[in-house]
Amino acid sequence: MQNGYYSVTGAMVTQFNKLNVISNNLANINTAGFKRDDVVIGDFKRIYQEFQENLPIRDNTKEASKYLNASIDRVPQVSEQYVEFRNGGLKRTGNSFDFALKREDAFFMVKTPEGFALTRDGAFVLNSEGVLTTKDGYPVIPSTYFQNQQFIQVDPNSTFSVDKSGNIFSTNDIATGEVPIGKFYIAQPSDLKRLEKIGDNLYNFNLNETTDLTQADVVAQGFIETSNINPVSEMVGLIEAQRMVEMYQKVMTSHMNDLNQDAINKLAQTRA
Repeated sequence: MQNGYYSVTGAMVTQFNKLNVISNNLANINTAGFKRDDVVIGDFKRIYQEFQENLPIRDNTKEASKYLNASIDRVPQVSEQYVEFRNGGLKRTGNSFDFALKREDAFFMVKTPEGFALTRDGAFVLNSEGVLTTKDGYPVIPSTYFQNQQFIQVDPNSTFSVDKSGNIFSTNDIATGEVPIGKFYIAQPSDLKRLEKIGDNLYNFNLNETTDLTQADVVAQGFIETSNINPVSEMVGLIEAQRMVEMYQKVMTSHMNDLNQDAINKLAQTRA
């Protein structure tokens, strides 16, 4: 059994996973409000020791763990993948339907066919019915939605403005002035680590663990939050991971070709 070969194979798979994460980050450099992903790499033995006392099978005890194969205990594994919620930069667009959030723990809430979701992408539009939605057509949730199930309705012929707390105003004529028509539900999850990324730059969340920020300097109208991706850092990480893959591949080749050939030659020379 070539334990060294299997160890290198596991390490290469880990680097492939890291390459996938970095590639996804680079692909979303220009995605508004995108938050970069990263991975924590640890060895198998450390990960095993964290959970061995909670394993359900009687044989998988602390005593039984002494018989783990020592040669594969240090194989690198992706022990955790996480999202870095650091704020991206604010880019002025001048579009009254573009919004950025200044706090990293604040999110817009939208309604998708699968249920409610959170997003940092504030590039909104009006649909044919005058409802404020994301570019994918998901209605934006106002703070009063859970009382009346009504979305944010905007007259396309009016002047549309939003203050720093997310209160929405509409002006139809000079005489009436600004008329409040609603407020964004600015969601603040109790624990950012519990958010789960889903498609279309959205996050799955627990509604019971989320509160509405009512009075806070959080919304910037006419701005879009850029992604928090640093392209230089990501390219450096991509090159490092690629070089690690190449190194592991050379080791695997050595195991399969050189070492095996050497073993075959020695066995052939052995006299009975």
